[in-house]
Amino acid sequence: MTEPAQTADRARIGASDLAIAPLSLGTNVFGWTADRDATFAVLDAFTAGGGNFLDTADGYSAWVPGNTGGDSERLIGEWIASRGSRDDVVIATKVSTHPDFAGLSASNIRAAADASLQRLGTDVIDLYYAHFDDADVPLEETVGAFSALVDAGKVRAIGISNYTPERIDEWFRVTEANGLHRAVALQPHYNLVERDFESNGLRERAEREGLAVFPYFSLAKGFLAGKYRTEADVTASGASVRAGGAAPYVGERGDRVLAVLDAVAAAHGTSVASVSLAWLRQQPTVVAPIASARTVEQLGDLLASIPLELTDEELAALAHASA
Repeated sequence: MTEPAQTADRARIGASDLAIAPLSLGTNVFGWTADRDATFAVLDAFTAGGGNFLDTADGYSAWVPGNTGGDSERLIGEWIASRGSRDDVVIATKVSTHPDFAGLSASNIRAAADASLQRLGTDVIDLYYAHFDDADVPLEETVGAFSALVDAGKVRAIGISNYTPERIDEWFRVTEANGLHRAVALQPHYNLVERDFESNGLRERAEREGLAVFPYFSLAKGFLAGKYRTEADVTASGASVRAGGAAPYVGERGDRVLAVLDAVAAAHGTSVASVSLAWLRQQPTVVAPIASARTVEQLGDLLASIPLELTDEELAALAHASA
């Protein structure tokens, strides 16, 4: 995990020594739409295909009836134990949404980290995110607690998710004023049809603070995989339980984007999903898009995006279509 800053298919997470392939496997489907067997099959195929960066959270997937939260972490931990593969993966997880560990008080962060470590079956979290801002807790307390986990050897690097630009500024003011460990990663909502990240100040902060950016909903809930081209596709029987999330993108602008995606995919002999992820990976500050797969079949398009390099003309055409 401490390879050179850049190899054939490895990149650094900010100023940390964590080296990853430029694709992050989103694991919120584990224990939800992917059962234990499917989870293990996807993880096996992801690592066999050169992937090594897993993105989870202690709240995944507490929204599913019968789940308790930490379900994704627990399955990842079981897979690591069965494969002896801890050194083969970089694990990112998050705190603030587990039903038993809500918020970002210092005591909660400490307890939640210990619970995540236990579920994952490891003694260190590679990248630990503040999942959602907690305005009820002073940032001095939150940032200090994250930094203390690094000092304790329980966390290697710190990340920020779903924070406003102004709160990110405050996070780093607290960091500098108190000599704390710096955050190295940012996880925003960003993809080809959700581009506020470029203009709302978040990308500016990532550039200024040297944050590695890992966008979530990279495929716009399936729309940028070309799965949902009409309203009928979204409402069809057999559609994914998450299909409704793609509905806002169906329409004239979506058709424009898909037309260019289709053309670029055909030129490269690849899939729309692979092109969508490659476009995102080639944007400033982005180190690795996050995308999930509930089957090995879905995973193929994600892995195929890693070596795919789009031309400047293709990048510009896609950006223009989605403007």
